[in-house]
Amino acid sequence: MLSSRVTSAGYQSLRLVGTSAVRVAAVKQPELLSSSMAFEDPSAFRVKSFGELLRALGVFRLCSFPMLVNNCGKLMSLGRMLLGRKGFSLLLRPTVYAQFVAGENEREISQSMQKISMLGMRPMLAVPIEEDLGEGTGEKRYDDNMEAMLECVRMSHRNAWCKDPMMQLKITALLSPELCVKLTTLMTQQSYDLDLLVKAMDGNAVDVPGLDESETLHFLCGLQRLNRIAEESVNKVRVLVDAEYTYMNPALSLVTMAMMKKFNRDGAWIWNTYQCYLNESRSLLLEDLQLSKRERFCFGVKLVRGAYMDKERKLAEKEKRDDPVHQCWEDTNDSYNGSMDVMLENISQKPERYKIIVATHNEESVRWAVKRMEELGIDKDGGSVCFGQLLGMCDHVSLTLAKEGYAVYKSVPYGSVDDTVPYLVRRAQENRTVLQGIRKERELLRKEFKRRLGLSG
Repeated sequence: MLSSRVTSAGYQSLRLVGTSAVRVAAVKQPELLSSSMAFEDPSAFRVKSFGELLRALGVFRLCSFPMLVNNCGKLMSLGRMLLGRKGFSLLLRPTVYAQFVAGENEREISQSMQKISMLGMRPMLAVPIEEDLGEGTGEKRYDDNMEAMLECVRMSHRNAWCKDPMMQLKITALLSPELCVKLTTLMTQQSYDLDLLVKAMDGNAVDVPGLDESETLHFLCGLQRLNRIAEESVNKVRVLVDAEYTYMNPALSLVTMAMMKKFNRDGAWIWNTYQCYLNESRSLLLEDLQLSKRERFCFGVKLVRGAYMDKERKLAEKEKRDDPVHQCWEDTNDSYNGSMDVMLENISQKPERYKIIVATHNEESVRWAVKRMEELGIDKDGGSVCFGQLLGMCDHVSLTLAKEGYAVYKSVPYGSVDDTVPYLVRRAQENRTVLQGIRKERELLRKEFKRRLGLSG
């Protein structure tokens, strides 16, 4: 079992062998809970301007066509080639960019953030920088990315947009994906001591088993970049570290847990992300939760369903290994709601030690969370439980929650059109099932649009 294999300071190879080998005691899920909270009222959109309604209807209509979503990267490259950089920017800025991106400079971002705040929601800034295999750009670029993230911390803190500000961070913007993949492979063969990583973050020279001299140097540089961001954010901004692909996630979690051990002694300033569409997600969450209890650091969780399903399945098929993704939507729902219930139970006992953001567009999971919070006596806005959706999407859920007094964050990317297009393309392709399934939001938008025109009551 886990407890016999993990030292008090270790992060173990056992974490990688999957749920068939690692089986923490199963969590009994409650019966599916009903809630009086409804997301059927088009009046949630009355706060939007007429132009915003038109834009949302147009963008969501385009997103409903699978051919456009599946080929959006090629189409945007073609558009840039035909229209030129300036023409392409003029086309995108008032449409897709304005729907999903806050702006390019601090003035534009502040205007967007103030509007979100006025609606009772909170912005969660996201620097749209990440890398995948083969996209490495060298230490200079990683240092530049660090500076951009440090500015994100400062901007989140110095502007009075909301209390408990948050930001998102992708480790592959600061550490090469190739190294993360190698570490993930090495973790199947040996354990890595969290204290070793903490020492490296402090600037000490350490030997990392399995890495050569140049890899070790890059790893240490990456850890010190992360350390700078964490030092800047502690007691100011909560940093939510995103999960990425299964072939690098264990290394990302290793680094994130080391950051938690160092910086989460008196509060959950560093959070980890758990992708509930993966078969092993519940076991991973439970292991890390137990580790936080043994090591006595606070534990913050961003709970998502996941966004890389198609690529994960294709890669598993290509490599002739088991599909890491749940076989059906119901299994993913069970995984999500069960993992959420684990965290809510712990939060009800020690709200100062455990935190969660229920990051989902799924209405049933939101209702489940609301009902369980009521049953467990968890404050709506006590700082331990919050909800999250993407900017420009699922506003009928976000606005309803905010109206009821819950803490709601909108994930807010920002940057130039050139900087954010790769991010938007990836999010569109990864969230194609969400984008193509927003019929309800489109219908509510239509109802509000008709009401404005006097065509309905």
